[in-house]
Amino acid sequence: MPKVPVSVVIIAKNEEDNMHACIGSIKGWADEIIVVDDNSTDRTAAISREQGAVVFSRAMDNEGIHRNWSAAQAKHEWVLYLDADERVTPGLQQEIDAILPSTTHVAFSIPFRTYIGTYWVNHSGWYPGSKTRMVRKSRFRYEEAKVHPRVFYDGTCGHLAKDIIHYGYPDLAHFLASLNRQTSLEAQKWVDTGRKMSMPMGFWRTIDRFFRSYIGRRGWKGGFMGFVIAYFASLYEIMSYIKYYEIVRGIRLPSEK
Repeated sequence: MPKVPVSVVIIAKNEEDNMHACIGSIKGWADEIIVVDDNSTDRTAAISREQGAVVFSRAMDNEGIHRNWSAAQAKHEWVLYLDADERVTPGLQQEIDAILPSTTHVAFSIPFRTYIGTYWVNHSGWYPGSKTRMVRKSRFRYEEAKVHPRVFYDGTCGHLAKDIIHYGYPDLAHFLASLNRQTSLEAQKWVDTGRKMSMPMGFWRTIDRFFRSYIGRRGWKGGFMGFVIAYFASLYEIMSYIKYYEIVRGIRLPSEK
């Protein structure tokens, strides 16, 4: 069967260090490469154009809306979403080429192999950590949420076996910085959607997340890093609740004099 054309849509902001490798992982395979640049101040857009991508500039006001808008720019029905710190493996390319011509699914989830520095997190529920990223754009959409938008599709979702490699965190400091950003968005999402959170619920979620990561998902098999990841998972919950509390109570730190 002939190859089904695929558009790859890359979401990026200030990712000049990643664009060569990200685009390089799909160059020669993707039938169209689109980079949606969130008003970068570095050479993200220029490098993307040099690598043959079509570049659009759009501020990410809302993650779900941003991803839906990005897919709408693609000329092909099948769209593979990527972030700039992700790489498509040759095995995944071959698997997609083999499956798409005869599939009845409208979306596919893909395993993610995530690294913190050079450390592959293959425990704590992180691997395979599949995400729905290969989609028929006319029958798929993201929830219009600022953080962790859900996916909706008209049809069935298949599951691919080969990985996307995710170089998400150069080190633990970057992981913590991401955690800080994500918890701010999570707290605001709770407020915007009218979700009610109490202190007992916040503490319960914190404790539950640690033990689910460390015991239930066998984070202990990762040694010290397994403990760190479980601790950070619990920290996500308590930080989100504290920021939620700050918003709903109108608490602000006094300015220094």
